[in-house]
Formats: sequence, C-alpha cells, structure tokens
Amino acid sequence: MSDLLETIEVETAPNPTAAVIWMHGLGADGNDFVPVVPELDLTGLGPVRFVFPNAPLRAVTINNGTVMRAWYDIVPGDLEGNVRLPDAEGIRESQAQIDALIAREAGRGIPARRIVLAGFSQGGAITLQAGLRHAERLAGLLVLSSYLPLAETVATEAAAANRDVPVFMAHGAYDPLIPLDRAVRSREALQQLGYAIAWHEYPMQHSVCQEEIQAIGAWLRQVLKSVAK
Repeated sequence: MSDLLETIEVETAPNPTAAVIWMHGLGADGNDFVPVVPELDLTGLGPVRFVFPNAPLRAVTINNGTVMRAWYDIVPGDLEGNVRLPDAEGIRESQAQIDALIAREAGRGIPARRIVLAGFSQGGAITLQAGLRHAERLAGLLVLSSYLPLAETVATEAAAANRDVPVFMAHGAYDPLIPLDRAVRSREALQQLGYAIAWHEYPMQHSVCQEEIQAIGAWLRQVLKSVAK
C-alpha cells in the first residue's frame, strides 16, 4: 500500500488494541496534536495507537494559491458555508485516504469498531466526511472547531453501520476562521438526520483549550472502554 499517507504514530503501550486516527488542520502537519496524547489520561483503557497522518500538499485558493498541507482546497466564503461548489473532489480523495488508514489498522489487528476518527478544523471536516460514510461501525467521531462538508449528500451516502456512532463536537465561541454559527448549523443538520451529538462550546478562538482536552479524554475513555479489548 505505497499510496498510504505518511503518518506519525504514538502508542500508549505496546500491542495496541484500539486506535485514534487524528487529522490536523489546514497548513499544519501530523505533529500538531502529538503533544496532546499524554494529557488525555487514558489510564485503564489498555494500549491505544494514535495515528497522525500528514495531509497531501496542495495549492489553497483562500491562501493565495500557496502550496501547503491541506485535506482539500478552500475558496473565499467556504468556511462560512456560502460556497455552492466546494472542493468535492479533494474532500472525497481525503475520505478515501482515511479509509485506507482504517484498513491498515484492520490489517494490524484493530478493526473499525475499535477506531476513533478525530480531527481539528479541516481535519474535523474529513472526520465527518469519512466517518459517517464508512461501511463498518467505528468507535466514535471527534470533531474539533469544524463543520459538516458536503452536507447535502449525507442523507443518501451515510452508512447504516454508523447511524448511531458517538459524535463529539467542540467549537470556540469566538472562532474568527470558522464561525460558531457554521458549526451550530452542522450540528443541527446532523441532529435532523438522527445523529446524537455531544456538543461542547468554549470561550476561545480557533484553538484547543485545557478544559476541552479534559472533555476529550473523558469522552475517549467512554467510547473506547467497551471496545479496547
């Protein structure tokens, strides 16, 4: 599988029995959330493998065509939800790449039901894109400072296996890049489709705070407790 994305991996102990595939935001890379792992306090879960993939390099329109690590292209107005034709090709390409990483974990002995997809900003959008459509049940979806991409196709493309997958969504009340309203509309769209959302809102901008990290740790312990065996 030579076309797999480059990844950084952190294991909380040898022989992991569960995995978290965590996608970074626009212009960052797989190193971005590595320091968060020790702060999550996953004691008692058993060994967990954290997989941090590097997004492909591509030109990003909103950043004047600068080439950077991005899961898909973004044009002005996209982050506010005002673009009728987002980069569906790039979004679906990244979805397939995350599906390939899930398959690799299965080949290493960790089936989909023991895998959480996680992501910040663009990475959170791909978490929802891939996670809601994945044919096998996943352990959960962790979506930070993000939104639902290609929302108009979810109803017809969503996989039955993940109709009740646990979804954690968190957002900053003062986010200047992805407005809180965009995230709220995404949450409401998912709820209208029957998804149960654990919603968290924090007095921050486009970032992650300590209170949020604690909530993430508690949620991961909850969703992985029954599957990390």
